[in-house]
Amino acid sequence: MFTPTRAAGLETLGLFVPHAGLDYARDRNHDTGPSRENVSGLSPYLRHRLLTEREVVSAVLERHRFGACEKFVQEVFWRTYWKGWLEQNPEVWRRYRRDVAEFGLASDTRSGGYREAIAGHTGIDAMDAWVRELVDTGYLHNHTRMWFASIWIFTLGLPWQLGADFFYRHLLDGDAASNTLSWRWVAGLQTAGKTYLATASNISRYTEGRFSPSGLATSARAIIEEPLPTRSPIALAECTSLGARVGLLLHEEDLDAASLRAEFSWLDSNSRLVAIAGSADPGERSPSGASDAVRRFTVSALDDAAKRALDAFGRPARVLPDALPSTVLKWAESERLDTVVVPNAPVGPVQQRMLTLGAALASEGITVTIVRRRWDTLAWPYAARGFFPFSERIPELLHQHGL
Repeated sequence: MFTPTRAAGLETLGLFVPHAGLDYARDRNHDTGPSRENVSGLSPYLRHRLLTEREVVSAVLERHRFGACEKFVQEVFWRTYWKGWLEQNPEVWRRYRRDVAEFGLASDTRSGGYREAIAGHTGIDAMDAWVRELVDTGYLHNHTRMWFASIWIFTLGLPWQLGADFFYRHLLDGDAASNTLSWRWVAGLQTAGKTYLATASNISRYTEGRFSPSGLATSARAIIEEPLPTRSPIALAECTSLGARVGLLLHEEDLDAASLRAEFSWLDSNSRLVAIAGSADPGERSPSGASDAVRRFTVSALDDAAKRALDAFGRPARVLPDALPSTVLKWAESERLDTVVVPNAPVGPVQQRMLTLGAALASEGITVTIVRRRWDTLAWPYAARGFFPFSERIPELLHQHGL
């Protein structure tokens, strides 16, 4: 369903732009089946930044006035909001990862309801069909994801963390922030005490009668948790001085070297960008790894990014055989690099990998410089509370981007 190339992403964007206004606002909540002509289909490309948020929003605003396409623009900013919120509350991610690991060791995750659920054998026709669709395609409609999470938590009585992990392992657009925090929202944790309860009538209405499951929970008691620590401020986006020989390392969170070089033009000053490489490890998504579909998409997206990324000598980026620090170090030493520039990875497994990499390279005298895109730097500080106050800032943020 999704070809993991920037060219395919641009084609998808071009097909969607005419419908990004009132058509999208009217029809976006309907899940009419895998064709999904009423939604953009852009999320796997945005997730890996084969396309950037700015270029997608810019293309839509060139065709529609903001009032007409506001719903779609908000959807793009939802992902930015979730990332900014988790950046300021990293303990949420740490707890989630700890819980998934602990549940994985528990006997009740190896039998019973959990195994039936992920095998599509719950006996709830909608859930079982959605499991098959997710596993087969790596995608579910956003509205369906909410229904799925609600039934998982309140009807099947399964831990939200394991549901989030199941999604994260299978979704091509699986994102640490969006996925984790959306499941928390359904469970009543993200907005304390406010749960989302799926109903047969709502499912029937928005699936055009394809599903009308019986036996769903009729009440949803919010899950509670220990209070979170004080919110962490967004770190300043600073750039240290670069050495004479600089390399750029792409990863699965950010795969568009061209827009990175355009935004951070100093990368090419004095022809110092002498080498580009890329590495990825989709298996880091979960203790259980990632699905074959996610692995294929991620690896192919990295290959596509490498072909398009040319260094100062016109060489395409080198795709490293793995994402181990020792492998990156070997590449950096072979290119005699003083500095490795890495696009910022938000809270999640890639960020942890980059922190480990930084320490490994520093021990060998090679500096790692993290660059954060302006899109994130401007928006993340406003993600301190709920989405509504954040959304009020969207016109201002668009203006700051010249949109």
